[in-house]
Amino acid sequence: MQPLGHRLLSDETAPGLPGTGRRRGHRHPLPGRRVGSADRKKEKRQSIIRPLLKQTTEIAPGGVSLVVPQPNINATVAQNILLSVEYSCRGVATIEWKHVSSWGTTKIVEWKSGNYVNISTVYKDRVTTFENGSIQLLNVGMRDAGYYFITVTEEYGTNTYGTIIVNVYEIIYEDLHFVAVLFAFLAAVSAILICFMWLCNKSLHLFQKKTAHKLTASTTEEIELETIEC
Repeated sequence: MQPLGHRLLSDETAPGLPGTGRRRGHRHPLPGRRVGSADRKKEKRQSIIRPLLKQTTEIAPGGVSLVVPQPNINATVAQNILLSVEYSCRGVATIEWKHVSSWGTTKIVEWKSGNYVNISTVYKDRVTTFENGSIQLLNVGMRDAGYYFITVTEEYGTNTYGTIIVNVYEIIYEDLHFVAVLFAFLAAVSAILICFMWLCNKSLHLFQKKTAHKLTASTTEEIELETIEC
C-alpha cells in the first residue's frame, strides 16, 4: 500500500484515474463558485437596471428647442404681420399663442401638430397657422400692439417659451393724403371763385362802357337838338 500523501499526489496529477475528476471537482470548487456568484449578481443588477434605462429613455425626451428670428416687429395699421418661429422636438407638440397688452391677456390660438386647431373667436378670420409654429396676423390695428407669447409643449410634458414684441403705428401718409385732397379742393374752389370774379368784373366793365356810350350818345343828341332850336 502506498502512503496517503503519495496517493493524493497521484490522484491530482493523473486525470485519467477513476475518481480523479470527482476529487478535482471537490478540491477546486470555491474559486469557480466565487466568480460565478459575482457574474450572476452583476447580470442580475444589469437585468434590473436595463429596463429602467429603457424606460427613462422612452419617457424623458430630448427636449424642445425654439428659435425666434425676429423678436421685435414694427407694423402699421391694416398691415399683415408674420410672427415667425421655428421649433423642433421628438414627439408631437402643442403650440399656444397669447397676446398680452394694456387691454388684457387674450388667447389667440392653440393647436396640436396634425390633430386640431382651436382659434379664438376674436381672431377667427385673422389668424393663419403654420407647421413650424408661426402664425400670420391679418389687418392689424392699434389694439394688436403688445407682447405675443408662444408656448411649445411636448407630449411628454417638456415645454419652452418665446416672446415677440409688436409695435403698431398709425399710417401717416393717410393724414397727408387727406390734407392734400383738402388743399386741392380749396384750390379748385378758389380758382372757380377767381374765374367768377373775373367774369363779373368783365361784365361790369362792359356794362359801364355801354352805359357811358349811351350817355355820350344821349348828350350829343341833346346838344344837336339845342343847336337846331337855336
